[in-house]
Amino acid sequence: MFLTITTTGTPDRPATDLGFLLHKHPEKAQAFSTSHGRAHVFYPEASAERCTAALLLEVDPVALVRRGKGKGRGGAPDAALAQYVNDRPYAASSLLAVALSAVFKSALNRSCAARPELVDRSLPLRVEVPVLPARGGAALVQKLFGPLGWTVTAEPVALDEQFPEWGDSRYVRLVLEGEAQLAEALRQLYVLLPVLDDTKHYWVAPDEVDKLLRVGEGWLADHPEQRLIVDRYLAGRRSLAREANERLELARLADADDVAVEELDNAVDEDADTEEKPVPLAVQRRDAILAALHASGAHRVLDLGCGQGQLVQALLKDVTFTEVVGVDVSMRALTVASRRLGLERMGERQAARVTLLQGSLAYTDKRLKGYDAAVLSEVIEHVDLERLPAVEYAVFGSARPGAVLVTTPNVEYNVRWETLPAGHTRHGDHRFEWNREEFRAWAHAVAERHGYDVEFTPVGPDDPEVGPPTQMAVFTLRTSNENSNESGNENSTANSTANPKGAKAA
Repeated sequence: MFLTITTTGTPDRPATDLGFLLHKHPEKAQAFSTSHGRAHVFYPEASAERCTAALLLEVDPVALVRRGKGKGRGGAPDAALAQYVNDRPYAASSLLAVALSAVFKSALNRSCAARPELVDRSLPLRVEVPVLPARGGAALVQKLFGPLGWTVTAEPVALDEQFPEWGDSRYVRLVLEGEAQLAEALRQLYVLLPVLDDTKHYWVAPDEVDKLLRVGEGWLADHPEQRLIVDRYLAGRRSLAREANERLELARLADADDVAVEELDNAVDEDADTEEKPVPLAVQRRDAILAALHASGAHRVLDLGCGQGQLVQALLKDVTFTEVVGVDVSMRALTVASRRLGLERMGERQAARVTLLQGSLAYTDKRLKGYDAAVLSEVIEHVDLERLPAVEYAVFGSARPGAVLVTTPNVEYNVRWETLPAGHTRHGDHRFEWNREEFRAWAHAVAERHGYDVEFTPVGPDDPEVGPPTQMAVFTLRTSNENSNESGNENSTANSTANPKGAKAA
């Protein structure tokens, strides 16, 4: 197996700086023992203008077989002959990925004691792998590397050059070109080489999840092919893939939610003197939610996506609500909420009324079942449209409270905000903002699928032309249908459309 990394330089930034980052001197050829063969590192060219580092891995097929790991997915041995006659010594795979991480460990870990300033520098890189198995063809190679900013060349390798009519093999010649930090490039290769091969030479244990998240930090959570990458990297082990996807979702949402409260569209100064001033929309929203909860007769309430605890605080001030649970994906937000509520100083009886939980609404959670009502206040617009059905099922199909209150911005009202540029959403993380027709279409469909009735309430001034700034849907469970059509099949619900006609992603 063979892999080369090439960079170019200038007189003040020589290309041979690559040697410092890789911890391998350009004037030396070095060899390293691996569990399945021998890895060689050398530099075919090394000048201030251009430098290429090469990794050559010689695999011992006998040693591979003796370790009991054939070519099967996740390390399962193949038929006896395939253990000896296969592509393992020649085509890039998890064997090359492991050798890459062992030989260039310091570079992967962003360590460069001699020249630490180089670690965060983006370099013009050219990575070439002459023979790469690609189960999915050149198109999949593009889907995996393209979103990471690489210019991708994936040339299919013919089955036999003498017989072109036989067509192409499942192998490609891969060339990646672009500006990137070396550590990021190595981490992406470490994950995606075995993903394209769709097999591993060793058994995939639970600690592979931690390894994947560590190496994938900064690029995997937002990759459009995240689920395919996770599934293949973890050799199709569903329990491990589910855990990895949940943790990636938590990380992505936590990054989005870790925003100072004053930057959010519903932020207000709680201690400000509001006399003779318009009541802030956030206060009007909370008042409308409290009124709807009273009308529903709820006593035990979930605040889903509770953020920094403003609604939880308001609920605790009302003795009608005997139990209040705040749920958020962001630990930072929950920490702020805890301080806001004064949980450490709270009396025992009051503390027994409130619980703060970390969790993602994209996944079902047994802790959320059995409550009178649930509130999603300014939450759904922060969810990708393709993931909204999962949130729908987790709330309406699994948790299934007696009432659900959903508030979301009315995009039609945005023209009334003088400080909001045309075409912009109210918050940078809003994935969409619906008009009244789109929101009602979504809400009616959700109610029909899960056995709820739904009514709509304007929040804020109801402009005769563009409607209110916030729209609220109040879902009430139909008790006669409680045990019928238990919100349908989980898979069918998760796959049902959540994007009404005309809805736009931000």
